Amino acid sequence: MKIVVLIARILLGLMFVVFGLNGFLHFIPQPPMEASDMTTFSMLLFRSHYMVPVFALQLIGGLLLLIGRFIPLALTLLGPVIVNILITHIVFQPSGLPPGIVAAVLWLVVFFAYREYFAGIFAADAKPAV
Repeated sequence: MKIVVLIARILLGLMFVVFGLNGFLHFIPQPPMEASDMTTFSMLLFRSHYMVPVFALQLIGGLLLLIGRFIPLALTLLGPVIVNILITHIVFQPSGLPPGIVAAVLWLVVFFAYREYFAGIFAADAKPAV
């Protein structure tokens, strides 16, 4: 199981480092997009610079996964990004869903291995520390 988790962690880290860096450096060619709601939504996100912190979170989370440090933090940073990828493709472009599903499955594999570090957030009757 450790090897499966290691492979999932490295693949997930690589995925987010590559796409996070691509957000800043634009080294993956982008094919022209047809006019659609997805195109309009994407252009709005890019023009408003909303994607800058998203790409930064992808890069930071991916790097943390690759170096194997602060894995729970990396999962916490990348979880909402993956959810947004899935929701965006479900709503606007279901044909782009498979890479998001792969990312979600890899995330779940790594999360399951590190689940003990998230036990505190699932406390139903949490009390303040003070």
